Amino acid sequence: MKQIALFSFLLISGVLTLTPSAVAQPTPYDQPWRPQYHFTPPQNFMNDPNGTVFYKGEYHLFYQHNPEGNVWGHMSWGHAVSTDLVHWQDLPVAIPEDPNYMIYSGSAVVDKNNTSGLCENPDPRDHSCLVAIYTAAYKDRQKQHIAFSNDRGRTWTNYSGNPVADLDAPDFRDPNVFWYEPQHKWVMVTVLADERTLVLFDSPDLKHWTKRSTFGPAGDTAGQWECPDLIELPVEGTHEKRWLLIINRNPGAPAGGTGVRYLIGKFDGTQFTSEIPDTPVLWADWGKDFYATNTWNDMPATDPRRVWIGWFSNWQYANVEPTVLWRGGLSVPRTLMLRRFHDGLRLVQKPVSELEQLRHEKFRAANANIADINRKIGETGTKGEVYELEAELELGHADEIGMRLRKGKDTETLVGISATRDEVFVDKTRSGETSFSKDFPGRHAASIEKTARIKLHIFVDRSSVEVFVNDGERVLSERIYPPAGSDGIDVYSKGEVGKVISLTVWELDSVWK
Repeated sequence: MKQIALFSFLLISGVLTLTPSAVAQPTPYDQPWRPQYHFTPPQNFMNDPNGTVFYKGEYHLFYQHNPEGNVWGHMSWGHAVSTDLVHWQDLPVAIPEDPNYMIYSGSAVVDKNNTSGLCENPDPRDHSCLVAIYTAAYKDRQKQHIAFSNDRGRTWTNYSGNPVADLDAPDFRDPNVFWYEPQHKWVMVTVLADERTLVLFDSPDLKHWTKRSTFGPAGDTAGQWECPDLIELPVEGTHEKRWLLIINRNPGAPAGGTGVRYLIGKFDGTQFTSEIPDTPVLWADWGKDFYATNTWNDMPATDPRRVWIGWFSNWQYANVEPTVLWRGGLSVPRTLMLRRFHDGLRLVQKPVSELEQLRHEKFRAANANIADINRKIGETGTKGEVYELEAELELGHADEIGMRLRKGKDTETLVGISATRDEVFVDKTRSGETSFSKDFPGRHAASIEKTARIKLHIFVDRSSVEVFVNDGERVLSERIYPPAGSDGIDVYSKGEVGKVISLTVWELDSVWK
């Protein structure tokens, strides 16, 4: 992720960069708005997830991190590990900023057969090690470097032969590497960001790369391409598979600012070929705050899922969100697959099932009108800041039906379905603190097929709402900053009265306690 222009503005405008010594130190992970089951850094700034890989029983999560302040700068790779994708242990910075370059986004792989010659495992039965591939961002050029770890990712050594790929360009970045088994080689997907061009390389050893093809701009005439990914996904309910090309675009997303588009097609080891038209553009998330996705490499052999995670923010306001000790965070991990609709294949996402271990049921009701549901919510004292909610709602003749979440005296976040517009939406214009950016508040929507009933699967945390619609066919991710005490929940409708087919609310444990 490149933010040179923005960083220069921050320096020129005299924005104060707060360091741990400059701020009070509340109890870790108990500050106002601190998410309780989404990953956030212990302190300072983070953006893109990087190097997501599974190795020897641990899910590794690296991330773009400023160890010295709570705005973008001094980019390094932060590091955390988990055994379940839910509970994370933050570790020391893995790859720190170099005096000559910052450490931009990239990926990590398990070099199982020591193709690189960098693995020094003393176990004769195990020749593997971790190799990270990242962008070294020099003053006016970007090059691809590798680093390796022989102690399960705890310490890293930069390869002495860096750079391993160099196009002599100022915007050549974000390498995503995977092993392509049919041709027994490594494939690297990168971008020339300003040209909106994908550049593919291959290598036998992670050290020597050959440029093989380009792709783009796929109808895009503005903005940058960043953080590409190329993965094979199953088609739900069939034995078919397709390749998904993921492109993170800045700006130009449906809700404004940053977003994630994708294309579906074929990959022959050298060239990606799209099977769908360039327009309309297909988007992975229709909310304001989902970007810079990264999929886990080398998932356990018994786990066929493809899982990704995204940065829970937007470059329109990432440096000014109203948190102090920490800034930035990540979505919940999501499982990916393709589903066939009348107009073709589309990406669907579901929250990973591991999140269910956090549940404590607070409320359950079915087949009731809205007034009865809201009365029962009040009688049972169902409210909260940290919870999961599943609802199936029937519009009937209503113009609109939905949920009011994080409701307070003068605040609420609406998640609704509009029958008149055939869309699902999140409206956070009255969600709480919004004054830090004119681009933050708004009503953000995704089109849906006209239907009598709709399923909503909603994850609410202290400063976020994630909405999965109809088993993941639409997703909207939003940051919110409600005032203390805004913890109400109810159902509403406009026009005629709709019906609640089912509603379940679970309180979720904090993963930090």
